[in-house]
Amino acid sequence: MTFKHLLFDMDNTLYPASSAMNDGITRRMLECVADFFGCDMEKAIALRKERIIHYSTTLEWLRSEGLTDIEAFLAHVHPDNEADELLPQPGLRDFLLSLPLPMSVLTNAPHEHADRVLDKLGIADLFVSVTDIRDADFYGKPYPNAFEAALRKAGSSVEDTLFLDDMQKYTDGWALMGGTAVLVGSENGRPLSADAVPMVKAREAGLAAGRPLGKTHRLNSIYEINEILKES
Repeated sequence: MTFKHLLFDMDNTLYPASSAMNDGITRRMLECVADFFGCDMEKAIALRKERIIHYSTTLEWLRSEGLTDIEAFLAHVHPDNEADELLPQPGLRDFLLSLPLPMSVLTNAPHEHADRVLDKLGIADLFVSVTDIRDADFYGKPYPNAFEAALRKAGSSVEDTLFLDDMQKYTDGWALMGGTAVLVGSENGRPLSADAVPMVKAREAGLAAGRPLGKTHRLNSIYEINEILKES
């Protein structure tokens, strides 16, 4: 398989999952859960752990429970100063510049979050496009429409795009659509349940397009990606 495009997840993929910013994002999501259900943080953590395996995102789960103010949720989870705790990544820009293919970003966060992170990392100008949760009508990865929105922006296809993400539920969705994915890192969370709507939709999209099941590679970090590109 010869790849012509690289599609990157952003958070915990372009930078390490140990970032303190990620802890803040998770905490604020749980605050939204606690506020919505009128419970304490301990209960919010338990509820999210139980339910998230059925949904693409915490936002999708809360919407299924009746949440309507999506923008308020996004504003709380992603405040203006959220990137203050994101550490610089020396060498990241030069590494990305060394890659031989055009690149784009697909994130389940809003565009303002992507802008802050990419600007802080000094790599915003390196990507052909950035696709966010609004571009996917608030149904993000692994829903096919999220992947398809990113592919339209980039002018690429499932077959010729290598997708990199740190979450197994998202690489699983891409593979079900017939694509080749890279699962990055060791802290990958739990996969979605087999009957979760996003996984059913991804499987249907792959079957409708007549694509064989894709494959998933596993790497410790994006810095090892040339091992896969050499094989293509």
